[in-house]
Amino acid sequence: MMRLFHVSDVHFGREDPTAIAWFEAVVKAEQPDAVIMTGDLTMRARRREFAAGLGWLQRLGVPVTVEVGNHDLPYFNPIDRFFRPYQRMGAIKRLVEVPLDLPGVAIVPLVTTARAQWRWNWSKGKVSKGALARALALLAEVPKGKLVFIACHHPLIEGATSASARTHRGADALAALAEAGAHAVLTGHVHDPFDITHVIDGQTIRMIGAGTLSERTRTTPPSFNEIRVDGAQFDVVVRAMDSAPDEVLVRERAE
Repeated sequence: MMRLFHVSDVHFGREDPTAIAWFEAVVKAEQPDAVIMTGDLTMRARRREFAAGLGWLQRLGVPVTVEVGNHDLPYFNPIDRFFRPYQRMGAIKRLVEVPLDLPGVAIVPLVTTARAQWRWNWSKGKVSKGALARALALLAEVPKGKLVFIACHHPLIEGATSASARTHRGADALAALAEAGAHAVLTGHVHDPFDITHVIDGQTIRMIGAGTLSERTRTTPPSFNEIRVDGAQFDVVVRAMDSAPDEVLVRERAE
């Protein structure tokens, strides 16, 4: 059985040190096949925050891919935001938006952040035509028979969470990904876990959200998702700090 750890919204700069240490200890003890980090590694996209996040990820000692969240783009410096949004990341850039090819599983990145939008709240998600085209091209290269997990920051459509993503073109992107054969979309942003099955034109795809390891918790304590893959089937268990390893805090539901 393959085991993947899906973690999100660590927010270095507002991280929970106890939760960070707990996750690192679990990874070292259990050695998952990979860690998928779906954005907001930092709080304010500062160089020292990226450096702290990079050190933490490097200490995990397993394959890692990192998506960019809205907090990972410079906010107060418009020059950096518009013309060099990834410059502050330093060495962590080599982990950003990297597809993972694992036995029986492919992780495909999808960018859902935007430097600017035609609305006031730029923290919300957006799937550009170019970003979707790149993800679909990577998906098309995945050998048949593999599970395909799309990794992005913002939920493409809303789950039953107190926070929202309101992702522009998210529903269209989810339909296109389902038609292309993706099995699940792994996201963060809302700081609470969820697992929802959608059937779109006869194609089944799951939207799976991870919680947070930051101080900015909402209804769920610091947590991450463990994805257990057994052949063509996979289950998701929410692992919360100070909870039993198999305690399920959110159950899959269908829409």
